[in-house]
Amino acid sequence: MIVTVTLNAAIDRTLVVPNFQPGQRHRASVGFPSAGGKGINVARALKRLGAPVVCTGLAGGRTGTLLVEELTNEGILNDFVRIRAESRTSIAVLDPTSNAYTEINEWGPEVSAEELAILREKLAYLAQRAEFVVLSGSLPRAVDPSFYGELVRELNRGQLLTVVDSEGEPLRLAVEAEPYLVSPNQREAEALVGHEFVDQEDLAAGLDEIADLGARNVLITLETGCYALLREDRAEVRVRAEAPRVEPISGVGAGDTLLAGFLAARVSGKPFEDAVRSAVAVGAASVLEAGAGRFDPREASRLTPLVQLEHIEHVAQEG
Repeated sequence: MIVTVTLNAAIDRTLVVPNFQPGQRHRASVGFPSAGGKGINVARALKRLGAPVVCTGLAGGRTGTLLVEELTNEGILNDFVRIRAESRTSIAVLDPTSNAYTEINEWGPEVSAEELAILREKLAYLAQRAEFVVLSGSLPRAVDPSFYGELVRELNRGQLLTVVDSEGEPLRLAVEAEPYLVSPNQREAEALVGHEFVDQEDLAAGLDEIADLGARNVLITLETGCYALLREDRAEVRVRAEAPRVEPISGVGAGDTLLAGFLAARVSGKPFEDAVRSAVAVGAASVLEAGAGRFDPREASRLTPLVQLEHIEHVAQEG
């Protein structure tokens, strides 16, 4: 079982608007609501991969009710904590003529200490049967940035494998708590280590920089694939994976889908190299559809042997 946690869940409403221009009146050719948030995106992709998953988090008001209904309609097991404040709604405009994707995200609800305590209790219960617990996305307003780090420490004490995909201060503090895996994109990884990655050597060195901060395993996701540092017992694997070229429709949520592909492969017993190859193929398949976490598993299977995997050397850090 994999448990995903989404504290700042949302209803994502995607509008397909050809030739979208700010300040003009448009009529959407397609519009559809979907339960959203990074942990939910991961859960949706895991469901499509046949991995056992349950998602939890916070859901409030009519938006929260709709969010839970959407997940249930998709057949995704869920057990959310109901909160008093209204969950957020996000609007995304996809222009198929230019592949431009415009997002407008609300801040999200304020959450009380009592509601967070209930979530902690629920997570402790759900995690009893879990192999991985995935903590994804932003934190709601007024939630202390150390919250993910606190959860990582609690779950580590229960010998659970924690996965963190966030950004900024919540990510930094979570990494210090020594999670099993962190999965930032390049921008988030650069902010975490405090400098830009200007070439492949910087990306390779960035893996060790993040590991030195506390993470056991690191996946840095890119538009073209990923860099990975993966360790088990005394074995250590460093690889760069490049996705096959496809004609993208939307890259939103591709990193979440890539992470799901990696976790699903590991749960099924695949070694690290095969798990990375599967992950990158799933991420590539997801850009062929609008909607985070959505992809055709058959397309992912077709792309898997086309992923280029290269072992990379350890890059000694200066100083």
